[in-house]
Amino acid sequence: MSDDDRSAPLLRLGLSKAEAAAYLAMLDAGPTTATALARRLGQARTVTERALARLIHLGLASSHGPDGSGVAPIDPSLGLGHLANSRTAELQQAHLSAMDAYRTYRRQVHPQATDHLVEVVTGQQIVERIMQVEDAASTEVLRFDTPPWHTGGTPNPIEIRNLERGVAYRVVYSKSAVENGDYYACNIRPCIAAGEQARVLQSLPVKLAIFDQRLAIVSLAFGDAEVNDSMLLVRPSSLLRALTGLFETSWRSAYPLHFGERVPTALRPVQRRILELLGSGITDESLAELLGISRRTLSRQLEQLNRAAGATTRFQLALYAARKGWI
Repeated sequence: MSDDDRSAPLLRLGLSKAEAAAYLAMLDAGPTTATALARRLGQARTVTERALARLIHLGLASSHGPDGSGVAPIDPSLGLGHLANSRTAELQQAHLSAMDAYRTYRRQVHPQATDHLVEVVTGQQIVERIMQVEDAASTEVLRFDTPPWHTGGTPNPIEIRNLERGVAYRVVYSKSAVENGDYYACNIRPCIAAGEQARVLQSLPVKLAIFDQRLAIVSLAFGDAEVNDSMLLVRPSSLLRALTGLFETSWRSAYPLHFGERVPTALRPVQRRILELLGSGITDESLAELLGISRRTLSRQLEQLNRAAGATTRFQLALYAARKGWI
């Protein structure tokens, strides 16, 4: 690894080039003096002394030797933690400053007090804004997922990354979204596997995503528009609270699309996927297509599941699975 590669993380934490170079040189040389270190770095002693003074102040180095004229690197955990916290505080302050500046801009351009609560986004900006907002989510994302999709029904790597870093996702899918075999394979299944909580309803009243209870994206569902060329951004307001209430009501009435904690390990993989999709309301033909099996194989697997549950209908099978905590 080159010196530039080694110093880059230290520079991002706030060390100057001289300080990073001095710290790395000490790690290579061990206890040393300002004179020896300046000679090793090929720079003036005064530059090296200033760098060492700050490294000592940050807790990355300490005086060394019987007379304290030397210097040595020390365990960086404390000093680097202080630097990291300082940069985090700086970023938070920069965020607040940017938000204040934007609010000032909005007041100057649109002096109405409520004008900033709803913003219309159109055209090519739509996908860019969706990705920006979702990438910035920090706690929870609530979503109604139904076609048509602004992103073309492609995978969602941002959600996968967010789930990995602890952002919670609750998503209600429409039947038409689940029936779309390509979308189910590339988007729904991977997100559920990554930790998304998913449920399904026959239809959804609107396309909706709510981020951290601070911003909602609203656009038309399939029944209202064949192509989505506009969307609304809704900021904290009574409208945002109403949209959140709409989601929670729909969530409570939706059917789970993933397993609970007590699903039997003896179930075959195809039977597990049948149970996952049992409440989606899709036809046997669509179900077989999603699973990549024939209608005859699907019927045989359903018969085996019914016998295991003592059920004669899909409804009874789903009720049994829910009572047992499978789904």
